[in-house]
Amino acid sequence: MRLLIRTALILVALISGGCATQPTAPITPPVAKPAPKPAPPGPPQPKPAPAVVCPPPTPETPPPPPPVTPNLSAADWSSLPGWRDDNLLDAWPAWLQSCAALKTRPEWQAVCAASEALKPTDAATVRTFFESQFALYQSRQADGSENGLITGYYEPLLHGSLTPSAKYSIPLYGPPADLLTIDLSSVYPQLKHMRLRGRLQGNKVVPYLDRADIDDGSTPLKGNELVWVDNPVEAFFLQIQGSGRIQLPDGSMIRVGYADQNGYPYRSIGRVLAERGELPLAQTSMQNIKQWGKNHPDKLPELLAQNPSYVFFRELPNNGSGPMGALGVPITGGRSIAVDARAIPLGAPVWLDTTVPSSDQPLDRLMMAQDTGGAIRGNVRADFFWGFGNEAGAIAGRMKQTGRMWVLLPKDMPVPSELPTPLAAKAKVVKE
Repeated sequence: MRLLIRTALILVALISGGCATQPTAPITPPVAKPAPKPAPPGPPQPKPAPAVVCPPPTPETPPPPPPVTPNLSAADWSSLPGWRDDNLLDAWPAWLQSCAALKTRPEWQAVCAASEALKPTDAATVRTFFESQFALYQSRQADGSENGLITGYYEPLLHGSLTPSAKYSIPLYGPPADLLTIDLSSVYPQLKHMRLRGRLQGNKVVPYLDRADIDDGSTPLKGNELVWVDNPVEAFFLQIQGSGRIQLPDGSMIRVGYADQNGYPYRSIGRVLAERGELPLAQTSMQNIKQWGKNHPDKLPELLAQNPSYVFFRELPNNGSGPMGALGVPITGGRSIAVDARAIPLGAPVWLDTTVPSSDQPLDRLMMAQDTGGAIRGNVRADFFWGFGNEAGAIAGRMKQTGRMWVLLPKDMPVPSELPTPLAAKAKVVKE
């Protein structure tokens, strides 16, 4: 039993920190030593121990992150700032996308059936529908406070090729064949929101290659390339956004999206630059970081390696819709947000009260919780999807606002005390 507990603690440390302190005592059963000289056959010797998780040594093991559960309190529609001013008709297509995923779930069936039957032609009809079919709850932090961080993301455009060349030399990789994903929730319920990723090394499961290992020039993932692009910084930020489009030399376009991740925690390179005195923390926007990279190309590889997290991609249909979110439906620019799925039910309408990036102008809007992100953690935390292209990227890169959130749930749906982990692939995983 003590062995199981010890192994669980090592796994928690590996998942939350990418590695853990090497145990001072072996965690595998001893194997009998061979006799010094031949002897008559004796009883069978124990078999080698099965694969165990054995992280590399680190100076210290960070504690696992605190659990996140919904903290929803009933609210009145009159408390919503800007509720009567938003053109809710613009949000209706995004809501129907949510229903495409939610309508098979008993608690959402009735409201989604009513939504599909309704053919609204004005915002007032949509407003009346939501007020009559939904109950309103404000999401609060664990300490009861109502404010949280609202950031932005977008779908970038990169330039690349299906074959490498001097111009197109930065690979985007698909998931490697030796990448293991281990779900221990059936044995350790406290790990149900975590999945261990690693690789076999002999009979041990060790952490997977980090960014420095993958990008060190030895091409350890050779053969897993999907496409090659022309800019290492753009490739890095594509991993942060989680999906994007790549224009090929003949003008055609392909779309790639998140497929998996190497299991390491995300580390903000903007914060690294601030800690080193290279940029003020308040000025570590995506645009400023890109400019810093242009000004310091010799320092860039070492900076990028400070974020050990690495995203693997898959090719997605390029059919004109938005990228696929964690809910399993296309997300909509200006109407979809990424949330912490442990705190906000995926698919639910969410009223967002925040401000336009780099201003105090109110941004009060009905959004749909259709995506998740590795850095989107907490009860009042959202990532606003601005859409595709450079203009959307310019806005998203500046967005670090304070905001409040209200969740709309069907009137007959009990207020959740716990939420399931989403199973769909994420459109994004990390956020600067």
